[in-house]
Amino acid sequence: MYDNDTALTVENLSTHFFLEEGVAKAVDDIGFRVKKGRTFALVGESGCGKSVTALSIMRLIPDPPGRIVSGRILFDGADILALSEKKMRYVRGNRIAMIFQEPMTSLNPVYTVGSQIVEAVKIHQKKDTRRAWSDAVRMLKKVGIADPTQRVRQYPHQMSGGMRQRVMTAMAVSCRPDVLIADEPTTALDVTIQAQILDLLDELQAQNNMSILLITHDLGVVAERADDVAVMYASKIVEKARSEPFFAEPVHPYSRGLLKSLPQLNLSPERLSTIAGTVPEPLHFPTGCKFHPRCPTGSNDKRCQTTEPHLREISPGRQVACWYAPGYETASERAEYESKYGKREQQSLENR
Repeated sequence: MYDNDTALTVENLSTHFFLEEGVAKAVDDIGFRVKKGRTFALVGESGCGKSVTALSIMRLIPDPPGRIVSGRILFDGADILALSEKKMRYVRGNRIAMIFQEPMTSLNPVYTVGSQIVEAVKIHQKKDTRRAWSDAVRMLKKVGIADPTQRVRQYPHQMSGGMRQRVMTAMAVSCRPDVLIADEPTTALDVTIQAQILDLLDELQAQNNMSILLITHDLGVVAERADDVAVMYASKIVEKARSEPFFAEPVHPYSRGLLKSLPQLNLSPERLSTIAGTVPEPLHFPTGCKFHPRCPTGSNDKRCQTTEPHLREISPGRQVACWYAPGYETASERAEYESKYGKREQQSLENR
C-alpha cells in the first residue's frame, strides 16, 4: 500500500535461484516499508538474503539462474517490478541508488573513476560535461578523498580498497536519490572514515529528505544510525521493530543471540556468547522454523521443528516470527499444540 510518508514498500517479495541441484530460496516472502527521510536497517549474518533483497529492488538479479518469483516493490506509487526497462533505467541510479558491497569489483577497471561518476550525472541530471566533472570532483572531496582534482582522473587499480569504497559512495549520492540502498557502506574503511561516510549520508539525508535502506551486520552502526530495524535469517524476516525498543529488548531468540554476542565495554571481561551452529544453505533449509536447529528452545520443540511461524504483530510497532514470543500464540493455537504434544510451560525470554 502506498502512502505519502512511505518512500519504498516491499510486499511479499520472493527471489529464487534455479540451480541444477534444486531451487535456492534466497529471499522468501518478505516485506517492509522505508519511511521518507528515515533509515531502515536490514541486519543478519552473511548468506541470509540481505544483498539479494537489495539487488531485487534494483532489478539486478542475474537471470538465469535468479528470478523474482513473486511480490511487489512500490516506489512513488508504481510497482518497480512492472516497469519497462526504459523506465527502470530512469529510476535506477537516479531516484533509487545503491552503494554496492564489493568496491574491488563494482568499478569498471578500464575507465577513470571520474568518468564513471560523470556518466551517471550526465545521464540522469542532464548536465554538460564541464559541470558533470565539477560535480565529480566535489563529490570525491565530500567523501574524504584528498586531492580530488588529481584522483578524479585515476583508474580503480590506482586506489586502495577504502578509496574505491568512497568512490562508490560518491557515485551513488551524486544524483541525490530519493532512496539510497547502502549495502555494507563502510566495508574496508578504517573507523575514522567510516564515521565520515556515515556522517555524510546523514547530512544528505537531512538536506534532501533521503531515505536509506542500510544493509549491514554491524549492530553498532544500526543502534546509532537506524530508525527502524528488521532482522533477517535464512531468507526470512524474523523480527521488525523501532530501533530503540529493539535494542532495549529484542524478542526473537536469533535477535537476542546477535546482541548477546556483542562485546560490552562496561562489563567485566568474560567469554563472549555465541550462537550455536551455522546459517543453513538455501538448498537445505530445515522444516518448520528455520532457526530451530540453533535455538535453545526450538531444537526440542516439535511444533518449531515442523510448523513455520510467520511475522505477527505482538505489540504496537513490533512484529516477530516465533512461537515462544510473548503474545504471539493465540488461544486456539495453544490448545492445538497441547492436544498434540501435551502441556508445556511458556518460557520467559531470559530462558531462551
